[in-house]
Amino acid sequence: MMRSMSDAVSGLQAHQTWMDVIGNNIANVNTPGFKSGDVNFAAVFAQTLSAGSAPALGLGGTNPQQVGLGVGIGSISQNQSEGALQQTGNPTNLAIQGNGYFVQDMGSQGTGYTRVGNFSFDSAGNLVSGATGFKVMGWMPGATGALPAENAATLQDIVIPQTVTHAPVATSTVQFSGNLNATLAGSTTATPVSLPVTVYDSLGNPLTLTFTFTPPTTAGSTTWSWSAALTNPPAGASLVSGSSGTVAFSTSGAYSSAGTTTGPVAVTVSGAAPLSITPDFTALTQYGSATSAQAAGQNGYAAGTLQSLSVDSSGLITGHFTNGLSETLGQVALATFANPQGLVQQGQDVYVTGTNSGAPLVGAAGTGAAGTVVAGSLEGSNVDLASQFTQMIAAERGFQANAQVVTTANTMLQTLVQLGQ
Repeated sequence: MMRSMSDAVSGLQAHQTWMDVIGNNIANVNTPGFKSGDVNFAAVFAQTLSAGSAPALGLGGTNPQQVGLGVGIGSISQNQSEGALQQTGNPTNLAIQGNGYFVQDMGSQGTGYTRVGNFSFDSAGNLVSGATGFKVMGWMPGATGALPAENAATLQDIVIPQTVTHAPVATSTVQFSGNLNATLAGSTTATPVSLPVTVYDSLGNPLTLTFTFTPPTTAGSTTWSWSAALTNPPAGASLVSGSSGTVAFSTSGAYSSAGTTTGPVAVTVSGAAPLSITPDFTALTQYGSATSAQAAGQNGYAAGTLQSLSVDSSGLITGHFTNGLSETLGQVALATFANPQGLVQQGQDVYVTGTNSGAPLVGAAGTGAAGTVVAGSLEGSNVDLASQFTQMIAAERGFQANAQVVTTANTMLQTLVQLGQ
């Protein structure tokens, strides 16, 4: 009877632990990235009353007689299945679709791993977890602007100050498109076509360069003249060479490189590197319709300040600047493990490596076994409420039944005591 009471107490304890896990699961039903726990019971070693015997001397064998000593917790494992993605609209909120964990610098606590990507930038430009302040790790561009090789040895804290700027780009090409009216050839009243275009020096300062197209003086001619001039140039800016030339067309009105001169137009600017600008006339035509020629574009840019960020499926962080240019500013790393259930929880949905998790395999999202990154989303909890409620009923019934065993054993002990009275 005392053994049965002890067995029932172990059952009460085991079912209470199961209920603790269920309660924790339900409490975290709306916690981003939470992984529910699963409890598995295991029978405690049984006491052997008789080892049994083999058939002998004309008698059959007997089986061992054993009485169990109760129940214990065999394992408490985490369900590592993926939770549903929840859109947040915040570009620095990141979710992982598939395997993997974000890598975090926990300072003196070492390296941590999490699937909760509620990230933001702190005042120093560090990409950090909103819950813990741990820094997100990955790769930063080197001096050439290229990302280093993706391996654990080169992992760095991702730091993107909001004051980052994009360097200006000096103009080297101006593109023209549209039509120059063929009927203007030989006309004494024809007005040259002037097309101003804003170009940029090596410091990002704007200059207005006006290209003027003059029709041929001979009717039927297909070669126009062009010239370039600085409009309202700042002090110290002037054309040096290549400020005029010709642009030729075939008899079908298409651009012809034969007979065309394209500079380049050389410009000196005080305090900046000299400009060498090559006009591109390949998209011009000379048909017998109205003139529609225009300066279609140029490849120079002023300096730009950071306007917004985006993250793609491989974890690449791209900065978009006010000058219209984009630049890779970093890449988030992902780590995968041979046995994710072997990771050790540290709270706030952060894990560290365990003795049975295996070493982290660090790489870019979408490579190896790693999943992909989804920006503007967070991974939800994988708690299945229907399953938890069902388990809660089973845990309550099991606890109740074990409590009844204790009550019954107590009644039997009382009866035994009364026999001696």
